[in-house]
Amino acid sequence: MKQQIPFSKEISLAFENDPPGQWLSVLPKGCIRLSSGYPAPALVPSEEIKSAVVQLLSEEGDLPLQYIGSPRVPKLKEMIKERLAGRDVVVAEDELLVTAGACQGIDLIARVMLDKDAVVAIEAPTYMEALEVFQNYTDHFISVPVDEQGLQTERFAELLSNRKEQGLPLPRILYTIPTSQNPTGTTMSLERRKHLLLLAEEYGFFILEDDAYGELGFAKEPRLLKAMDKQDRVLHIGSFSKVVAPGMRIGWVAGPAELITTLGWFKKDIGHPFTQSTLAAFLEGSDFDKRLVSLSSTYQSKCMAMLSALKDFLPPSVSWYVPEGGYFVWVKVPGANTTDLLPEALNAGVSFVPGKYFFLNQEEGNEYLRLSFSYASKEEIVKGVQLLGEVVALDFRKDT
Repeated sequence: MKQQIPFSKEISLAFENDPPGQWLSVLPKGCIRLSSGYPAPALVPSEEIKSAVVQLLSEEGDLPLQYIGSPRVPKLKEMIKERLAGRDVVVAEDELLVTAGACQGIDLIARVMLDKDAVVAIEAPTYMEALEVFQNYTDHFISVPVDEQGLQTERFAELLSNRKEQGLPLPRILYTIPTSQNPTGTTMSLERRKHLLLLAEEYGFFILEDDAYGELGFAKEPRLLKAMDKQDRVLHIGSFSKVVAPGMRIGWVAGPAELITTLGWFKKDIGHPFTQSTLAAFLEGSDFDKRLVSLSSTYQSKCMAMLSALKDFLPPSVSWYVPEGGYFVWVKVPGANTTDLLPEALNAGVSFVPGKYFFLNQEEGNEYLRLSFSYASKEEIVKGVQLLGEVVALDFRKDT
């Protein structure tokens, strides 16, 4: 008689690495959340959104709650187009699709452009949920290392040249977070951006530019890859999750009209009329540029507090990149296994995300961890890093 494998075990056997979502730790009560990649409660405009909802329903009644939606839904699309135009990306009506956050945009592009034989080039490390999405469609990847200047385009050029010489399939798309990357916080230099566009033209791949943190830089914003694109090789993904509220689930994809039309065919939901019209009403009543300046200043201050604490409380052998924006600091703890370190940190009262979840080959991330300065207060950040330093120091002593 054939032995039945429990369903949960059968699912786990389908994954070479940990199943999707395993990076989300159950946090003890009172734990300082340096793992949480979302805004602090005080930075979410709850009262302003509440006022926008009241105004919306007072003016439009049931329309935003119906399938057909509110007249503010197409207005939101126009607002997104205007903001992109202010960043030197001019798109037509049929070149922009509003999505349920950036992740839906990534998934739609993967669904339309990939198959089981397609090759995807990714950064190493990269955004773990994007990696999980791509793994739903293909098993073929090229990992390109990231350093303090972002994606190493010279290394990518070598990989592409070698594959071409060997007759191996070339990537169909490259997924990159060029500005304030998740998890490293690094920003791709202008020279590398130009080089990457040349590589896309030479080797015929598309660039999927994830700009989730692009408006949260601490200095002058670099040019978007989409703004530099002359060959229609860049598919630009944006989101309001990091600059308004992640729970609203509003993002977009900008790209060639033919692709955007096709993504729309595969987008089987009817959109999100209520949240889209609410966001439009919120934007009507806000000085959004002023909000972005305030957010960037706040995050920079919190980032500086984290960097100072890391210098004060972590052993000298520990290193990190200095972010140019966004939410995160990427830390290397030589000789450690940060997955094993996490339970000790949680017991001490601080959380982080182990580095393995950001790599295709998870062993590459054993010595790394991601810290977030977006959620915790500056006082909590300093205390959390101090607790982490004590855990790391204790782990070092165990090994000597």
